[in-house]
Amino acid sequence: MTADAFRALYEELRERSPRAPDDRRGALCHLTPERVVAAAAEVRSGLTVSLAAPIETLPGPDNPDPAHHRMIAPAAGETGAAGLHFARDRFAMNVHGDADSHLDALCHVLFDGELYNGVPASSVTPEGARELSVEAVSDGIVGRGVLLDVPRLRGVPWLEPGDHVTADDLTAAEAAQGVRVRPGDLLFVRVGHRLRRRESGAWDAARARAGLHPTAVRFLAERQVSVLGADGNHDTAPSAVAGIGFPVHVLAMHAMGLQLMDYLQFEDLTEACARAGRWSFLCAVAPLRLPSATGSPVNPIAVL
Repeated sequence: MTADAFRALYEELRERSPRAPDDRRGALCHLTPERVVAAAAEVRSGLTVSLAAPIETLPGPDNPDPAHHRMIAPAAGETGAAGLHFARDRFAMNVHGDADSHLDALCHVLFDGELYNGVPASSVTPEGARELSVEAVSDGIVGRGVLLDVPRLRGVPWLEPGDHVTADDLTAAEAAQGVRVRPGDLLFVRVGHRLRRRESGAWDAARARAGLHPTAVRFLAERQVSVLGADGNHDTAPSAVAGIGFPVHVLAMHAMGLQLMDYLQFEDLTEACARAGRWSFLCAVAPLRLPSATGSPVNPIAVL
């Protein structure tokens, strides 16, 4: 995709996603209380499934700066001592890595000196984001989730790094799975990144990964989805647009105000949906309350 074509698509999506000047929730406006109530009807068996991968504390090709988990108690000798003692630990992580499941807040993408909806990029300071932080979703996100399994559509276990998911893939997956993405839905697109990583070993995902083609973002705008999740990070690598490393992040987050969840895992959900014969479910997302943070580790729960 040429840089000029990308710019034209960016302007098109901005025009299709009008917002009041003070809007800070972006595409979550599509997830109305009425649609949340309707999503509750998706619960039939009561089965709950996590869409998050376990947080990793060991370095790897795609995780050079892993999370740090350290035990700080009990002290030596306390485990066998009489009386009350507590086990305690400390945890720290790079939220936006290429291995751990996380949510990107709208302040995450700075483009042409701005954040989403014209908010100055200078509002992101060394002390944190003054606007559009993850605190905007402090009450959580609950709605109808839909999983579209593109490798299943193509008859392969996963898409190879560098492959693109198109809008035609998404509409074909809907038809094959007997489901349709509706306004306000939380859309999850599987490329098989986690399964490939598990079967073939980790690789440098910053340099090579499957994802959406930038033109597929039109599908998200047409269907008015509220949140987008993937088992990769949505963007292919190498990038489909010269000079723009993460075009889908720019289009979805910056132009449309769509919060993204990266590096989820769908293998358990895929099996559960296949057994149930349906690909929609209630989904609850509860990011940590981290005032001024650009994102959060996240553990979305599907309820079938």
